[in-house]
Amino acid sequence: MPAYDLIIRGGTIVDGTGQPRFTSDVAVKDGLIAQVGTVSGDAAEEIDASGKIVSPGFVDIHTHYDGQATWDQEMAPSSWHGVTTVVMGNCGVGFAPARKDRHEWLISLMEGVEDIPGTALAEGITWDWETFPEYLDALEKLPRTVDVGTHVPHGAVRAYVLEDREEPGAVPTDEDIAAMSQIVQEGVAAGALGFSTSRTVLHKSVDGELVPGTTATPEELVAIGRAMGRAGHGVFEMASDLMREWNEFEWMGNLSRETGLPVTFAALQSIAKELPLDEQIATMRAENDNGANIVAQIALRGNGIIMAWQGTVNPFAFRPSWQTIKDLPWAEQKAKLLDPAFKAQMLSEANDYTEAPQDILPVVAVITQGWALQYEMDPDFDYEPEASASVNARAQAAGVDPQEYAYDMLCREDATGFIYLPILNYADGNLDFLHPLQHSDDTVNSLSDGGAHCGTICDAASPTFMLEHWVKNRKRGDRITLENAIRRQCWDTAKLYGLEDRGIVAPGYLADLNIIDMDALKLGKPWLAFDLPAGGKRLLQKADGYVATIKGGKVTFRDGRWTGETPGGLIRGPQRAELAEAAE
Repeated sequence: MPAYDLIIRGGTIVDGTGQPRFTSDVAVKDGLIAQVGTVSGDAAEEIDASGKIVSPGFVDIHTHYDGQATWDQEMAPSSWHGVTTVVMGNCGVGFAPARKDRHEWLISLMEGVEDIPGTALAEGITWDWETFPEYLDALEKLPRTVDVGTHVPHGAVRAYVLEDREEPGAVPTDEDIAAMSQIVQEGVAAGALGFSTSRTVLHKSVDGELVPGTTATPEELVAIGRAMGRAGHGVFEMASDLMREWNEFEWMGNLSRETGLPVTFAALQSIAKELPLDEQIATMRAENDNGANIVAQIALRGNGIIMAWQGTVNPFAFRPSWQTIKDLPWAEQKAKLLDPAFKAQMLSEANDYTEAPQDILPVVAVITQGWALQYEMDPDFDYEPEASASVNARAQAAGVDPQEYAYDMLCREDATGFIYLPILNYADGNLDFLHPLQHSDDTVNSLSDGGAHCGTICDAASPTFMLEHWVKNRKRGDRITLENAIRRQCWDTAKLYGLEDRGIVAPGYLADLNIIDMDALKLGKPWLAFDLPAGGKRLLQKADGYVATIKGGKVTFRDGRWTGETPGGLIRGPQRAELAEAAE
């Protein structure tokens, strides 16, 4: 009988704590790390990791796999990028609690906010639950490549309590707030990792309505936060426009101080946010200096849109000619787009913004004519592009009108070309402002939106981008160390949610591990797949360099390919006790 289930020999250990790397073996038994050091004895399987990095599995705390997790065991694309734990139910959207007459409404909310095809959700979700604890039970039935944890989402809770009264601007009664608080308390007690809400005009249902929670009062939000406090754990997560008159940081600070729980928010350079990012961080820190525990979630690159003819968005979406073909089958669309006469007609037209969302017209204008802010996605595309890579600059160099250059870019490779438009986090034309934030204890690397924005982004690749860009290849400014990068995506994210059984390579921790060839690590080119239920589309992106990903001691991916192993399960609440005993 082998002494261990798995031994990883001779790897360079970057253990997740931020401490310097070292060379060592790692032995695994019964899903846990049993030994780190020179390991004698044998194992059922050994992997030679000489010259390779051995890190903890990545913990991604901002995803939207709420529907996909009910039918998909592979959990791509996050699982392709070294992620072994995901936290979903962010931004106030999700599918529990759910009355039977609210299924379509919840799908429309998710489709509008997170750009997940409603047809895919309608076909894929089984709806064998109503309450939030029943949803957790349903999640527990399906084994996966990753562990999943989730928030109780504000939108679903509001819809469950207010029913037909739920509409933009709806004001819940004291009884409604008490009922919502009870649902959240029961959900957290059953194992939810927290509660989430959204308060930004960028988040709307597919029908263009603001999501529930956008106009919620601090009284409603604090009452719900107190419910988590009564349950004894949980993270309060929020996406917000941070309008000055809302005084968001004041009530977030008060809630955190009162309950002792962390509050976390999306910190971005955004045209929708009234507070500049540096003021967001400074105001948060003033509250933390007064005893609060507020944590800023930061993205690792410009957040925005990958535009394509078959994507959700393209620069010509408001031209009359596009409107005549947008609903045609792709083969017919493509024939039109590649027709010189159709191209000439489209380029001669002005944008018609009649049907555009009027409250985000500045965003629409950037999409449809912001050629200086749009970038050509070359095979070796740099996600920190210089101005010389913009559509405007390249068109000028080629002596072509920018809109024609953009049109031709989208028509490349049989009309499958991409244009990158970083709407958020790229106001300076570089990522310098993120460097100091990646060395701060009051920020966490996040906002990958894994599983969401299927037709516009693939930021689920963020862990790979962090290693390839910020550690290996960044040309335009300071890099970060590998040790810091791994800590940021492992232990820092895990401990925020009380997942203290993972994120570090040490005895007693979960055997969630990555073996990475840093020399070979490289993001692949994105592509549009139509592999969701009902043929739903999604942007996907793979990577070279992941020699193996290991979840709970089982090798789930080898050289980027799923092995068929599904050791992942549902996380119910904080994970501490077993580790405390095992790691002593």
